[in-house]
Amino acid sequence: MITFRLPAGTAASVPDALLPWFGAHARDLPWRRDRSPYSVWISEAMLQQTRVDTVVAYYTRWMARFPDVRTLAEAEVGEVLKVWEGLGYYARARNLHRAAGVILRDHGGEIPSDPETLLALPGIGLYTRAAIASLAFGHALPVLDGNVERVLTRLCAIDAPLGDRGVRDGLRALAGRMMAGNPPGEFNEAMMELGATVCLPRAPRCGACPLSGVCRGRKGNPMAFPVKAEKAKIPTLEVGAAVTWRDDGRFLIARRHEKGLLGGMWEFPGGKQEDGESMPDCIVRELREELGITVRVETPLTHVRHTYSHFHLSLHVWNCRWQGDSPRALDCADFRWVTLADCHKLPFGKADRQVFPVLEAVTASRSPVKTSPEQ
Repeated sequence: MITFRLPAGTAASVPDALLPWFGAHARDLPWRRDRSPYSVWISEAMLQQTRVDTVVAYYTRWMARFPDVRTLAEAEVGEVLKVWEGLGYYARARNLHRAAGVILRDHGGEIPSDPETLLALPGIGLYTRAAIASLAFGHALPVLDGNVERVLTRLCAIDAPLGDRGVRDGLRALAGRMMAGNPPGEFNEAMMELGATVCLPRAPRCGACPLSGVCRGRKGNPMAFPVKAEKAKIPTLEVGAAVTWRDDGRFLIARRHEKGLLGGMWEFPGGKQEDGESMPDCIVRELREELGITVRVETPLTHVRHTYSHFHLSLHVWNCRWQGDSPRALDCADFRWVTLADCHKLPFGKADRQVFPVLEAVTASRSPVKTSPEQ
């Protein structure tokens, strides 16, 4: 761990200025009206890598459907994913469901207050553990998210790259020294609020900052902090997907395995194009490997572009005609023949849901597939 020094007098002056500012400027958010451990847990899981204005509606729907640990634990994972649909990073929803089962089974349905026990639950890392432990139970554990990192590195003009784990451990310890003797939950929330509303990544509102008088970063260029490790170039994956039609107007979808990207979500089956392979050949191969069926690839349906955290997706969706052999779940968790109305009831990722409006127009035309010459 790298040890960072505070500017003289900062340890006391930061909370003395920060906490009154937070009391006067804190946003009215639904999870701040209910500081139960469950409310804190759900809101903090949703807020990871997601904007507050996006989370508000999801949080409200989630709490209406899953108001407590038992309701969540006893729900089907597919329904949990459907309520989460569109929020992204679906492992968060799967981990919430798994952890609820553990809490119900091993802790009588009560979220444990012990920080180490919290850390052992599925999906709970150092950040979420600190948020729950401080906000719901009063433990003096500092949170460290992107907002807090930005505040701390600017406050102390820390030019060490954030990619180093020792830097993050040092920042966490730095926040802990400032937190000492103050209400932990309130201090953590105030630091996150300052980063989210004042100490912005671009165009920080330094004139409105309660810490401007002790901020070293403001004396130079605050936007020079934090220093981030250089990112590797994000690759683009060319992927083929099939809308495989049956004579009755239904088409085939598949459910992904629980582990991995978009685990448990439904999709239009397909996969990554191999070197030297045409897109129709890619789709034929993938449908055979994934579902054990033969399809006739007919016409392009749509092209979808979407960016995930570690790659760009270029999704080529084609109309295909089923050749009559029975599907089997060879490299997927499940499959169904469905209508578009059925799809709206199931959890799909953002990329696949972009196909829905195109299918709407196709099904409305009453001619699902316009066969082209053999590919």
